[in-house]
Amino acid sequence: MKIIGITGGVGCGKSTVLKLIEENFNALVIMADDVAKELMEPGKPGYEQTVAFFGEDILERTDETVRRIDRKHLSDIVFSNPNKRIVLNSIVHPLVKKDIVDRITREKIRGKYDYIFVEAALLLDDHYEVFCDEIWYIYADEKTRRARLKDTRGYSDSKIDGIMASQLSEEEFRKRCTRIIDNSGALAETYCSLVNLL
Repeated sequence: MKIIGITGGVGCGKSTVLKLIEENFNALVIMADDVAKELMEPGKPGYEQTVAFFGEDILERTDETVRRIDRKHLSDIVFSNPNKRIVLNSIVHPLVKKDIVDRITREKIRGKYDYIFVEAALLLDDHYEVFCDEIWYIYADEKTRRARLKDTRGYSDSKIDGIMASQLSEEEFRKRCTRIIDNSGALAETYCSLVNLL
């Protein structure tokens, strides 16, 4: 079983590539964002630690005994205060990484899949290469990325500029990744690249 990390800038089409992989190969896909959401549910360690630090003001306004974290409110807090974002990341990222390693270990024991793909926004920053056999960079040219972000997410040019400026440069991705999948063209071309690699 091979463990492959997936990374790339916003709008490169990582989700599309992972969907192709999941539908056409004997592979399990683990998305760090999905793991993080699970760990922020009531009763989970991410929830407990986050509420302990940020207080009950971040909880949804409902009559329920146990209230969920209001993700939008928490996002507004951490993106307006870099220090609080650092604190949230220091709570969530180690828990996510541990959970992913635990899942990989369980799947290795089961032996059901040929590949496990792990996608995480901070895959390179958080050194996921420690437990991945390869790191794949999903690449798309800037023009394609911008068009996708405008069409699918309704992002403005200034929002796209801000997000792209906060991410690693193309050169850095290329330098630190094992393989590059060009996802700028037709989906059939991307699929052919995946068949060749897998």
